[in-house]
Amino acid sequence: MHNPGNATPDRFPAQDRFADGAQYIAGRLTRGTSGRTHAVVDPATGEEVLSYGLAGPDDVDAAVAAARDAFPGWAGATPAERSDALHRFAAVLADRAEDLARAESLQCGKPLKLTREFDVPGSVDNAAFFAGAARHLQGQSAGEYSGDHTSYVRREPIGVVGSIAPWNYPLQMAAWKILPAIAAGNTIVLKPAELTPLTSLMFARAATDAGIPDGVINIVTGTGREAGEHLVAHPDVAMTSFTGSTAVGKRVAEVATATVKRIHLELGGKAPFVVFDDADLEAAAHGAVAGALINTGQDCTAATRAYVQRPLYEEFVERTAALMETVRVGDPYAPGTDLGPLVSHAHRDRVAAFVDRARSYARVVTGGEAPRGELRDGAYYRPTLIAGAAQDSEVVQSEIFGPVLVVLPFDSDDEGIRLANDTPYGLAASAWSRDVYRANRATREIKAGCVWVNDHIPIISEMPHGGYRASGFGKDMSAYSFEEYTQIKHVMFDNTAVAAKDWHRTVFGDR
Repeated sequence: MHNPGNATPDRFPAQDRFADGAQYIAGRLTRGTSGRTHAVVDPATGEEVLSYGLAGPDDVDAAVAAARDAFPGWAGATPAERSDALHRFAAVLADRAEDLARAESLQCGKPLKLTREFDVPGSVDNAAFFAGAARHLQGQSAGEYSGDHTSYVRREPIGVVGSIAPWNYPLQMAAWKILPAIAAGNTIVLKPAELTPLTSLMFARAATDAGIPDGVINIVTGTGREAGEHLVAHPDVAMTSFTGSTAVGKRVAEVATATVKRIHLELGGKAPFVVFDDADLEAAAHGAVAGALINTGQDCTAATRAYVQRPLYEEFVERTAALMETVRVGDPYAPGTDLGPLVSHAHRDRVAAFVDRARSYARVVTGGEAPRGELRDGAYYRPTLIAGAAQDSEVVQSEIFGPVLVVLPFDSDDEGIRLANDTPYGLAASAWSRDVYRANRATREIKAGCVWVNDHIPIISEMPHGGYRASGFGKDMSAYSFEEYTQIKHVMFDNTAVAAKDWHRTVFGDR
């Protein structure tokens, strides 16, 4: 890895830890063998932070081999031993919280207050949760369900897990994928996004320093087309877990089926934000701004489509636009910053193109432009509110993945719920009402893996996260996630030592 002279060292004082490369295999850093390099760029300034050699198929093979070799020992450890290791891991992560927060802000453009208060504490909490969960993996109690036989169910680790994580929450996605897998006794190879590898590498190094054996956690940093596809197709990988776009998720599923792998997919979202006419308007407007702009809108669960019952519609648009205009866009490291840049200039331009096309059929109420002045070199985009779009328009149906909220009116409750369900996605949603019966109906009928009531965006380690329909299947976090990384075995004992003979006589007669 090369650190250019124009990088800002105080933003990430730990960057020289990766001087030996951006692949973490069998407990040590190595250089990628693809022959190509990639740069980590600070999206707030456009400056290159460091460049590294990308992983190729040989690196993936080495990482899978390391995970395969480590599997028998790790799977054979007692739950208490794995739990103790994960508790130590959580403590090391907590001790390195500031370095992790700064690295996450640097590579993603997230405000430092967000990484300090949300990304890093959430990841530490995940480690603590799965440390406890490691001791509570259960099958079913033994019982006699068929004559003189005793049956019970074992939950066992699957083997080597190959995971691919996105760039929007690199640290948390590493935690969500690695922790339940290894708590259940699996080993793992994780491919982070090539834009944002820093905190995944730091996460793996912390695991080693906590005493988790070499080869249990491996990181390969390469492109999806080369390293990612090779990982998914690898015959020694027993399960694939992917978080990213629905389009790429379909390709992952296609490649994985060739070797009949278990697949876990957390894909795109277009979360509806349904405001009924009895809602607390002020709370809903604040919730919409927070829900739409979290992580600069680069969140699959972000509020993107606000459906507001007509009596509140105009006032909601006015109040939400006014609140958006108070959001402070700026340097992620400045204490007063609310909203940082998008992850890259290319992604900022993609978001801007959605808004620019929408001007021909909708009204941009506020935002809709990149800031000028001292922020002009970064990948910034102002918080944007769009009104007057049709339900079948691009900004309503497609995942923009930026700080853009579209507001549409509805009349009856039936219409509001129908419109909320009228996209291919089903990851998250929220309903806003003071009426418990109305809200309860919305939670039943909105097709999404999570439906918040009078809130939008909070998550906790004990509760599952995952989608319906084109948003994928499988759960992250919680005990449900833990079970995703196990396979079930039925064990059956003949208690009499004569049952097999009796069965033989039943089927074949006396011989």
